[in-house]
Order: sequence, then structure tokens, then C-alpha cells
Amino acid sequence: MLFYLLKRIGLAVVIVVVAVILLYSMIHIVPGDPASVILGPRATPEMKQELHELMGLDRPFVVQVASFLGKVARGNLGMDFFSQRPVAQIVFKQLDETLVLVLASIGWAILLGIPLGCYSAVFRNTFSDKLVGIFSIGVIAVPSFVVALYSLLFFAVTLKWLPAIGAGEPGQYMDQLRHLILPAFAIGLGWVGYIARLVRASMLEVLNENHIRRARAFGLPEHMIVFQYALKLAILPTVTLLGTGIGRLISSALVSTVLFVLSTTISDSINAMLDPRVRERL
Repeated sequence: MLFYLLKRIGLAVVIVVVAVILLYSMIHIVPGDPASVILGPRATPEMKQELHELMGLDRPFVVQVASFLGKVARGNLGMDFFSQRPVAQIVFKQLDETLVLVLASIGWAILLGIPLGCYSAVFRNTFSDKLVGIFSIGVIAVPSFVVALYSLLFFAVTLKWLPAIGAGEPGQYMDQLRHLILPAFAIGLGWVGYIARLVRASMLEVLNENHIRRARAFGLPEHMIVFQYALKLAILPTVTLLGTGIGRLISSALVSTVLFVLSTTISDSINAMLDPRVRERL
């Protein structure tokens, strides 16, 4: 397992480096001059040249990329030209609240989606299975911004149960929790459907495998077979989906790329711990 983790982390580092190089290259490929955009149409050639030197844009492309990678490795994402503040400070100032929102959204979706998927698989082709299927497809089809809008109108405006805006007072955890409920509900509702459908499909496949039939032949209780044996394998595709989903929910170019790679690395590592066969595929 340790050898697998080392290989997976090494692969993640290579992916991040390649992604950084591609992102930096695209900035040069896209037509336009950053100095002209920053200084405006009235900038003189001398002003543009001075800004090029200040930003290092007058150096060869390879040198620029190497310098940028070195700064990124040290956690330095550069300075924002307009506010004169470190870019990392601007990004990470909002990142903690974003992570809390994403984890809360995915968290409650997991707590509801996995049991729904298991129930639907165990009682497949029954009326309750069809109800779960209709619910899952329905919440997947509705965009999260529509859920957010109607939830806001109903729970915040009409009933006045929850606040409509803001993140709550710092240090007041119950107040922050009240402000978190509506956005977490809006983002996570669609994920309930995704998780339930994926767990159901995986469970149906696993429940037909020989080791599950053998467990039933030995007379093991059905709940033990479902949650201790079947779910351990059926959850693997869901872990992968959640890893990519968390990375997708956190948006912000370079930082998004790093977090996306990090989340998929963690999900792959969890899969490897749950199923030793995964370790042999890398």
C-alpha cells in the first residue's frame, strides 16, 4: 500500500507540473498583450516595455515557465497587479469557506444517497425502488441554481426559517451552520441522485457475484452481506465520482487543478485500501 501511495503521489506531481506548463503556455498562445490589458489603450511602448521587464515577460518562454514552477513549488502564485496583494492570499482567503460548503454539500448527499442506493438495489424492481429511481433522476435533472432559488424563496423569504445571504458571524458556529444549510442543500441535492443511482448499479452487479452467493449459503444475515461485504466493493465507483466531483466543485484555474488532482489522488488511495486489486493497476 505504501508503494502504491508513493507511485500515486509521484503521478499526481507530474500531472500538476504538466497542467501548470499547459496553463502557462495557453496564456502565451492566446492573442493579446497582458501589459496592454493592464495599462490600458493609452499606454506608451516605453510603459509596456517597463511592465514586461517587471513581470518577467521579456525573458525566454522556457525561463518564464521554470521560474513560475519554482515559485509555485514555494507557494508563491505571484502578486495581483491591481491590489498589490499576493495572489495566494486572495485565493486562500476564500478557500476555507468554499471547502466547508463543498464538504457539507457532498457530506449530506453521501449520508442520504448511499442508503437509498443500497435499499433500491436490495428491493430492486419493487414499487419503492421505482420511487427512489424517480426521485434520483428528478433531482439530477433540476439545476442546482433552480433548487437554490426556490429554496431561498420558500425557506428564507416565505417561512423566514433560514438566512438568505452571508456566511454567519465569525466564531458563532450555530449562526454559521444556519447560513450553510441552504447553499449546502442546493448543491448537494443533485449529488444525492448521482450517488444513489451509481450505488444501486454497483450493488446489483456485486450482489450477483460468487462470494455474495457463498455468504448467503452460509446463512449470514442479509444486512451483514449488504453493508459488510457487498457495499465495500460497490462503493468504489462512487468514491471515484466523489473525488472528481469535489475537485470540479472547487473552481479557480491553477488552484482548481491542484485540488482536483489532490481529490482524485485521495479517492484512488481510498479505493486501493478498500480493494487490493486496485494497487496492481498503477
